[in-house]
Amino acid sequence: MFENLSQKLSRTVQNLTGKGRITEENIGETLREVRMALLEADVALPVVKSFIDAVREKALGAEVATSLKPGQVFVSILNRELVALMGGARAGFELRAQPPYVILLAGLQGAGKTTTAAKLARWLIETQKKRVLLVSTDVRRPAAILQLQRLSEQVGADFMPSDAAQNPADIAANALERARSGVFDVLIIDTAGRLHVDAALMDEVQQIERAVASHERLFVVDAMAGQDALNSARAFGEALDLTGIILTKADGDSRGGAALSVRHVTGKPIVFVGVGEKTDALQPFDPERMAGRILGMGDVVALVEQVQGKVDAAEAERLARKVAKGQGFDFYDLRGQLEQLQKMGGLGALIDKLPAHMVRGAAPTDQGERELRRQIAIINSMTHRERRRPEVIDGSRRRRIAAGSGVQVQDVNRLLKQFADMQRMMKSMKGGKLKRMLGAFKGGMPPGFPRP
Repeated sequence: MFENLSQKLSRTVQNLTGKGRITEENIGETLREVRMALLEADVALPVVKSFIDAVREKALGAEVATSLKPGQVFVSILNRELVALMGGARAGFELRAQPPYVILLAGLQGAGKTTTAAKLARWLIETQKKRVLLVSTDVRRPAAILQLQRLSEQVGADFMPSDAAQNPADIAANALERARSGVFDVLIIDTAGRLHVDAALMDEVQQIERAVASHERLFVVDAMAGQDALNSARAFGEALDLTGIILTKADGDSRGGAALSVRHVTGKPIVFVGVGEKTDALQPFDPERMAGRILGMGDVVALVEQVQGKVDAAEAERLARKVAKGQGFDFYDLRGQLEQLQKMGGLGALIDKLPAHMVRGAAPTDQGERELRRQIAIINSMTHRERRRPEVIDGSRRRRIAAGSGVQVQDVNRLLKQFADMQRMMKSMKGGKLKRMLGAFKGGMPPGFPRP
């Protein structure tokens, strides 16, 4: 999300940062570029106008005029206004009411409500340690009820059965009673959707709301829906007193216009963003961190959280002890490191969170992803002995490994060379040389490490 907008705004910010003075002329030129970037990102025209006016007013004020580094001050203004546009600083998704805490999900068909219900349940179970009950009121699509039941099993949530003969409001009321009697912390209600907004849909969701008096009424919207997302957001906002928005399929939208527009149109904060199909691909939305990513400043906090959540600490400790004892670094170890990188979403997911200046000139991320898969395939084509003792891999073995992994012999040779470099690096860590080695690299990657 925001890929195209981020590229354009990053270039604009770089051009302005070096300016010694901020004038109406260069501010006007910069804001024209910002306006075009926002419009191309499919941000609604009224939102663009409001944003540009706010930035211009502050940029031409005394704060910039008296600054020793006016270009940098302008960037900070741009950042603050982006944060405000997306909802300002938010304390997070807090469950303060007496349990069961009722969350109602509403939105059009195809927005991803059912999978979002399961993702939200998993997030609540794993990060908030809550007991969660899921229920579907989508009586028009029995497949949706079955889908939610299967997803609930995957994420470790309980499921309240329902069928097409029941009234949606009655299903929701029965689920609330079950949540109370079963001492559940949270009840998530997945409602039906339509391909378009109509009176029957709005009446049904209002009846469900009256039956349960939910604490959170979250509008689930497809980030790729563009201006249609705004129209449906307005309609649901009029029918329900929405408390927040969940943007789905954000990983498939390089423009990001919906995220910047829907908050302005509804007046409600974006609370979660769906960034993939897996049940763990739901992230709390942080406007400050998102603004930094849009402006090419990266999101190092998210990167650290991702590493902490996905890296196998026991495996990392085992490898550290092995290296400290001077034992050989082998292809089993390398494969483990590459697979951990895949668990974190691959190179693209990591590079996306780094500041733009750190990845400028790097190879395209899809090229890096292919190289990652290729290296794992090569290692998988080796025998146990070859992984443990790479020195036995001669010419004929290289040809066999290449044929088995579907690559060229030179690909195998390149991996073996990189591995040899990594082995030398690991040996240099023995005897307390790690600090000296890191000082020599000055923050760079060791020789031979597979680069993006």
